[in-house]
Amino acid sequence: MVRQTVVTACCLVLSLSAGVLAAVPSAPSAQARPPDPAAKKKQLDSQINQSKADLDDASDQLGKSVAAYNQAVTKYQAVQVRYAAAQGQLAAAKAADAVAAGKLVAAEAALRTAASDVAAGEKLIAEKRAVAGRAVRSAYQQQNGLVGLSIALRGAAPADIATGMQVQRNVFGIQSNAITNLNNAQAQLASKQVKMAAAEQDAETARAEAAATVQKVTELTKQVAADRAEAAAVAAVKLTAFKAAEKEKNTELAQYNSLLRERNRVQQMLIAQAKAEKAAAARRKAAAEAAERARARKEHRQPRDIPDPPSTGDGRLGYPVSSYITSPYGMRFHPVLHIWKLHDGTDFRAPCGTPVRAAADGVVTDKYYNGGYGNRLFISHGVIGGHSITTVYNHLSKYKAHVGERVKRGEIIAWSGTTGYSTGCHLHFMVYKDGNVVNPMGWL
Repeated sequence: MVRQTVVTACCLVLSLSAGVLAAVPSAPSAQARPPDPAAKKKQLDSQINQSKADLDDASDQLGKSVAAYNQAVTKYQAVQVRYAAAQGQLAAAKAADAVAAGKLVAAEAALRTAASDVAAGEKLIAEKRAVAGRAVRSAYQQQNGLVGLSIALRGAAPADIATGMQVQRNVFGIQSNAITNLNNAQAQLASKQVKMAAAEQDAETARAEAAATVQKVTELTKQVAADRAEAAAVAAVKLTAFKAAEKEKNTELAQYNSLLRERNRVQQMLIAQAKAEKAAAARRKAAAEAAERARARKEHRQPRDIPDPPSTGDGRLGYPVSSYITSPYGMRFHPVLHIWKLHDGTDFRAPCGTPVRAAADGVVTDKYYNGGYGNRLFISHGVIGGHSITTVYNHLSKYKAHVGERVKRGEIIAWSGTTGYSTGCHLHFMVYKDGNVVNPMGWL
């Protein structure tokens, strides 16, 4: 039996059934009626939905559990990607921090060297300035151009005069050299100051770069820790969802196995019943033929053929509810359990409380509750077209007919529901031919 559900990931879609949809008349009747346009539209809509979504039987909870697990897996993968990216960024930031730290050490060393050079230059300037000062003072003291004349006027010998003039030239030479040396030292000092300013700028840039990398490393370290914590949390959610999905999967499998056991039990029972019915029908026909032969002999005529029991209408069986198909009979592959499953009947849309009618004349042979099929009702229609036919109505909310009661085609026998392994109100209608479950649409 099938129940309609949707499982989305990746995305699983599970529904009430599978197979081929068939046209459904607007109401059960012994005579065929023109199709109702609204009902036909609903049927076509159902066909479209079936082609997209009707993959297999499954409970809503299984669908939700599988969807939750798939979502957790997707989220976990995304978090893992972010975590790996953050780790890579952190490693790169740490490498950049090491480079920036090296640059800062080199820049500060260069700055210290430049500062030392400037200090040495300033000291040299001070020394040169002192030398130049002395030379200027000496030159100032010796700057009188009449010194030679003074020597001469004092009656000095020509040799003394010449010596005096040489002294004067030496003094002025010292002055010139001192000033030149001072100027050179000042130029060197200016160059060293420019280098020191550049070194200071480099050191400042290196400090800013190092601070930025430290900040980035700090932020990424926090991000990596947050991603790691989120990944752990999502992993825990994923594990919980996985366990829930596994639990629901096992429940689904157990329920399916229970349905198989119930179906096989009923099938064996109905096979025996079919054999008995066909044997009884054969005996009745044989008795009728013997009686006809006796009458024919008595009336001196040829015996007439005894026909099989007539079929119940053109379609042989009537529709149990006035509705459209939501899930057809057929095999389908279960996307979660990974097994082929038979949807052993045709599901009709039937809101809870919808009257359910006998598909043909017959006798109610059984009614009971089953965990999978819910409230069930069996009607034996005897031999139709040479085959023993039994119809079964499942997920009923309430019975009207009683076991042993003979019912007529179209008579209300029960009301639809959602009992048993079902997630929504509907009618799961089954047909057994000679004890074997078959596609109901071949008999409607």
